[in-house]
Amino acid sequence: MPSRYSRVLQSFPKGYSLAFAYGSGVFKQLGHRNVKDNMMDFIVAVRDPQEWHQVNMAQNPKHYSALRFGGPHFIGRVQENWGAKVYFNTLVPTHEGMIKYGVISHSSLVADLLDWDTLYVAGRLHKPVLLLHKESEDEELHTALKLNLFSAVHTALLLLPELFSEEQLYITLAGLSYAGDFRMYVGEDQNKVKNIVGAQKHEFRSLYTPVLKELEEYVILDTLSGMGEQDTSPPARLYHLSMLPKRLQLMLIKEWNKDRRNRDLEDVLRAAAHDTDVEDVIRKGIEDIVKVSSLTQSIKGILTAGALKSLRYSWSKVKKMWKSLQR
Repeated sequence: MPSRYSRVLQSFPKGYSLAFAYGSGVFKQLGHRNVKDNMMDFIVAVRDPQEWHQVNMAQNPKHYSALRFGGPHFIGRVQENWGAKVYFNTLVPTHEGMIKYGVISHSSLVADLLDWDTLYVAGRLHKPVLLLHKESEDEELHTALKLNLFSAVHTALLLLPELFSEEQLYITLAGLSYAGDFRMYVGEDQNKVKNIVGAQKHEFRSLYTPVLKELEEYVILDTLSGMGEQDTSPPARLYHLSMLPKRLQLMLIKEWNKDRRNRDLEDVLRAAAHDTDVEDVIRKGIEDIVKVSSLTQSIKGILTAGALKSLRYSWSKVKKMWKSLQR
């Protein structure tokens, strides 16, 4: 029998290459009594956004705000040209409960997974998700999903000390896409990352064990003792730096060339591998990516949801933040 999440997906048009459910409406989080009490979140990657929205607006017109009157071409342009290239319909009532779903083009998804253009969907996939559909024959998508997890581990190891706990590793991985997100200061549970990891440790372990196994030359995680150890020598750091997504590497080049010298990527990475402060540069680079995408996507969300839904959604987030501050 299909799960409630699969049943929700069946109400959408076909033509998606990837679909997954995520968040507190799917996985337990500390501080949330019951998963079923929370809104279910979905991401759907589609080959042709304009065509998909055209069919979806015919099937589910009430999911959309007044922007639907601009037609599918306009909706597609809003999706592709603003924010993090995701179009969200939120506070949508269904027979399975309240849902929010985001639509992203297949090409924008792959670019984010490989290069961390916005870290919006790529960052969501650093955490456990419930995969509902993936085109098995799509090798490009399969590779991009895998490389996104490797990029997260390379980045996390550059931010962690030589010795670290398993929980520290998962908190660092889960926290990448929240660094610089203004919503963590206004409207989000202040313990969000710890709550995610605290309740989903086994899911994180399952997600990252295959990646860590391939990187045993550089890092060992003993899940019995709950401790990890990594090689922090310059050659090891150079390897991790060389495997970072393109967007982060470009930010490193920009930082190292502030003195107006024209160092190429190879020179910058070699210098960074010997610099004990490189983790600050990496952290700032991640924050800069997330800051822009989270802010612009939130502004876009006001339009795609409509004023009333935006107010209801924002109020629910503020209440969550207030409760977290009272603990």
